[in-house]
Amino acid sequence: MRNSATHHRDLRTGQSIWSAKRRPAIAIKRLTRTVRCDVAVVGAGISGALIAEGLSEAGLSVVILDRRGPLLGSTPASTAMLQYELDTPLCQMAERIGRDRAERIWRRSRLAVDALRERTERLGIRADTATRGSIYLDGNVLDASGLAEEADARRRAGFEVELIPPAVVKERYGIGGRHAIIGFGNYSADPRKLAAGYLNIALARGARLYAPVEVCAVDAGDGGVTLETASGPQVRADQVVMASGYEMLKGIPRLGNTIISSWSIATAPQPRNLWPTEAMIWEASDPYLYIRTTPRGEVICGGEDEEIADADERDARIDAKTRTLTRKLGRLLPMIDPTPVHAWAGSFGNSPVGTPTIGRIPKMPNCYAAMGYGGNGITFSMMAAQMLRGLITGKGDPDSDLVSFHRDF
Repeated sequence: MRNSATHHRDLRTGQSIWSAKRRPAIAIKRLTRTVRCDVAVVGAGISGALIAEGLSEAGLSVVILDRRGPLLGSTPASTAMLQYELDTPLCQMAERIGRDRAERIWRRSRLAVDALRERTERLGIRADTATRGSIYLDGNVLDASGLAEEADARRRAGFEVELIPPAVVKERYGIGGRHAIIGFGNYSADPRKLAAGYLNIALARGARLYAPVEVCAVDAGDGGVTLETASGPQVRADQVVMASGYEMLKGIPRLGNTIISSWSIATAPQPRNLWPTEAMIWEASDPYLYIRTTPRGEVICGGEDEEIADADERDARIDAKTRTLTRKLGRLLPMIDPTPVHAWAGSFGNSPVGTPTIGRIPKMPNCYAAMGYGGNGITFSMMAAQMLRGLITGKGDPDSDLVSFHRDF
């Protein structure tokens, strides 16, 4: 048997709130013969779905491949808090990579969230979406004075924010003893429904989805790319996009990116207990806590991230992490019942400054990658869909230098 061209990882364990529901229907084909296309997209999660849909709209013939099947990798483990605010505070990112580049990355992240919301609505995709503000609480990364500096940095970059003291945070949201930056215009969704919606639109335009298909070798040249599969048939494409999440193609430069583990819980519906505005809550802390609601009134809480790539080690901590998240959730929001009815763990990616890697793969002609490393996975997936559409169609993208394999940070 031929070896896989991508790293194999056990990406999630437990039952997420999304996996407890019926999986959306998606038409899958078996790869029984060699096929030809303009672009092959390897990966049928949220990144592959957004990329395939954008390329199909551009008039390209698209083939999507996945070694498991659609929506069976990391996508169901996402908490789907689709924020423009990056994990690395803007003021700290500016110190590390320069203010101009930091502001450009943050602005492009905001554009990606807005574009995802607008496109989802325009395409009529029903994915339990909601637009929410955010409550960014002080912590061990940014104290009260650091939060004030961060608010100034965001205002200078053009973002609308409000800095409020503990008394106002308590009065408005019932959260005691914390300073906060209030942000606006973030987004949330059911990630499986979102990905399925985009995949089905691409398929309706003529894209083809083959699964399960194991890509075991990539032969890239100036004349195109041939993907060898474990079952025998080839996929021949003018260009290929690797959108396989954290099971990325072997040999792709990592640029300091690492695999981390994250844990999440979700409560039963309790719409009468929720805080005003149901704004997303997260902390300027390490490890940090992040909290959102669903349209049914469930509370999703995640965090406690650790740099653990081993699935057995990750899974061994589910019970302890569930207890920790439940305790922290109840302490922060005493008005809700924090008892979890779902608990799960997932493997995700992290990057040195919280940014993704998107663009042409070095030394692999006609091959591109969408590596959504950092805490803004689905936001970065949309950013990748926009940028790769521009790069592949020859239109270009004004911000591609910020996330390319050739950047110097």
